Amino acid sequence: MRLFVAISPPSNALDELAAAVAHARRDWPGLRWVGQERWHVTLAFLGEVDPARLDELTVRLERAAARHHAQRLRIGPGGAFPSPARARVLIARVESADADLSGLVALARSVAAGARRAGAPPPGEGRRYRPHLTLARAMQPTDLAALLGSLSSRRGHASTWPATQIHLVESRLGPDPGYRTLASWPLRRTP
Repeated sequence: MRLFVAISPPSNALDELAAAVAHARRDWPGLRWVGQERWHVTLAFLGEVDPARLDELTVRLERAAARHHAQRLRIGPGGAFPSPARARVLIARVESADADLSGLVALARSVAAGARRAGAPPPGEGRRYRPHLTLARAMQPTDLAALLGSLSSRRGHASTWPATQIHLVESRLGPDPGYRTLASWPLRRTP
């Protein structure tokens, strides 16, 4: 099973983002655009996980969720990986409403640690966590600096929204690709 753990923004936040990038979809048809129904904030990509590990994984992820408070987030400006001049991935950054991402970073670390303890270590666990939504992919390195400038000029003040739960999601590849939520757990209520 190909799995990841994520936060799902509410539909109103995704609709705001969709409106902000609508022109870019038309102006940059060479990019492979991700559908709005697949936008999410990955906490940990787990990759291929043996189904025999699923029970222990769900226990560990439930514990991780219970240790962290709900987060107030917003979808921020655009960005690109690895850089705007040689981009392979166009993203929208995710920001904390409190301007401090330490709570979200701690949640991502806790999720990764729980997965590791369950025998499903995230392949990129040692990397710096950069919360984002993937908007599009380029087949080859592409200069997206102009696109990012255009996106920045069209984004107004983004709405904040509460991230109150995490999801374990299966990513299916092949002729019928898609996502399927296997389980969800609430985060602690903010005091």
